[in-house]
Amino acid sequence: MFILSEDSQRTEGRDAQSSNIMAGKAVAESVQSTLGPRGMDKMLVDSGGEVVITNDGATILEEMDIEHPAAQMIVEVSETQEDEVGDGTTTAAVIAGNLLAEAEDLIEQDVHATTIVEGYHEAARIALEAIDDQVLDAELDEELLRQVAKSSMTGKGTGGLTPAELAETVVSAIDHVSDGDDVHRDDVSIYTQVGASSSATELVEGIVLDEEPASETMPSAVEDAEIAILDVALEINTGEIDAEYSIDSIDQLNAALDAEESELRGYAEAIVDSGVDVVFNTDDVDDRVASYLANEDVLVFEGIGSSDARKIASATGASRVGALEDLSDEDFGHADRIRTDTFGDDDLAFVEGGAAAEAVTVFVRGGTDHIVDELERAVEDALDVVSTARASGEVVPGAGASEIAIADRIRSEAAGIEGRSQLAVTAFADAIDVVPRTLASNTGRDPIDTLVDLRAEHESEGRAGLVTDGETVTIGDPVDHGVLDPADVKREAIESAAEAATMIVRIDDVIAAE
Repeated sequence: MFILSEDSQRTEGRDAQSSNIMAGKAVAESVQSTLGPRGMDKMLVDSGGEVVITNDGATILEEMDIEHPAAQMIVEVSETQEDEVGDGTTTAAVIAGNLLAEAEDLIEQDVHATTIVEGYHEAARIALEAIDDQVLDAELDEELLRQVAKSSMTGKGTGGLTPAELAETVVSAIDHVSDGDDVHRDDVSIYTQVGASSSATELVEGIVLDEEPASETMPSAVEDAEIAILDVALEINTGEIDAEYSIDSIDQLNAALDAEESELRGYAEAIVDSGVDVVFNTDDVDDRVASYLANEDVLVFEGIGSSDARKIASATGASRVGALEDLSDEDFGHADRIRTDTFGDDDLAFVEGGAAAEAVTVFVRGGTDHIVDELERAVEDALDVVSTARASGEVVPGAGASEIAIADRIRSEAAGIEGRSQLAVTAFADAIDVVPRTLASNTGRDPIDTLVDLRAEHESEGRAGLVTDGETVTIGDPVDHGVLDPADVKREAIESAAEAATMIVRIDDVIAAE
């Protein structure tokens, strides 16, 4: 009896488990060498010749053309980590891959998949308790937040800027959009511009727009600006039907031109009389209207996109107006300063210090596209982890110290677990050890010897990680060296990696149709 079509392929039992585990391990191994401050970069080249150079795990896995469904699940672990907490994507993928590797060894020892899943769930619970115990008992001030930001960016492409210098900008941005424990992360945006060294990166208390003035003679900067956002075509009003007019004399022509001129001048006068200093118009502006307004020192931008209009309204408190006769003071927004600047061939507008100024922009500079892109990814991750830490108020030691503590806690409690589940719990601890092992390997140290030393230091001092003083990597207390991570990053990595690994281990039948 044929139930499946002839074109279908089916893999069952150990073969299915082995295939899925192998695919998951391959994905984890592809990003493992990028982990940590001394991690290596990957160069990804697509079919069109576009090149991406990065050591950001989420970016690498996103750019890779992965088709195997089990491997896709590891990619989803990374994506979930990125969406939820913004960092730790490589750690989550590497732990998931090693949980699968440990599960494969247990399966070969005839440990049932259900037993492995039960053990992994119990180990994950213990791991989360260990993370809670690792949370620093200290007030999360700006100095600790800077350490969190710096730890996130160390080892990533930051151009000529040091992670410490960038951390100042990142923490300032998050402080600006924070209200107590509430962090409005969406109010922080990043704008990139090629053409200068990364040291020119700055925090703009407002928004940056890819716009230029409607006329070159308009002022390049307006202080204490009253702002209007219009959805009005400031040009000659033409009908929707084609029409021809017969002109028999010069007087008639002059009358028509005067009427046209009067209409356009009326638009300009209405704007000037309203008292507005800067106009953002989503529609077109006739050159003559722009010229009239330029003579009155009114700065005008035309053809503003709808999304930019919403940003301006949010940043300045202005309301969008659909007709000039409806324009009033109540619709105006306010900004401390609006300026325009030219960067190479690009003209940008900066709206700073709006009346509703809750939005800020990290204006990222760099000498090449690759530098700017990698710097943007580093800043994006740092903003996410600082906002996560600020919201929760919980940070833990980095540099592999938390993973050493987690593995030690799991092994100590594994002895009290009965049955074969104990093997899975212990295997979970071995999988967690991959983080300090990989950190050691990526710094050129022997991973086994380093792991032994880390365990001994943790046993005697209570906290041990791989820290660096300049070029030298040593074993020490990450807290003393300012290497900190948000506790939620560790929790999310453990939970998502365990969920993906257990889901893949439980699959014993793969049916693929053409």
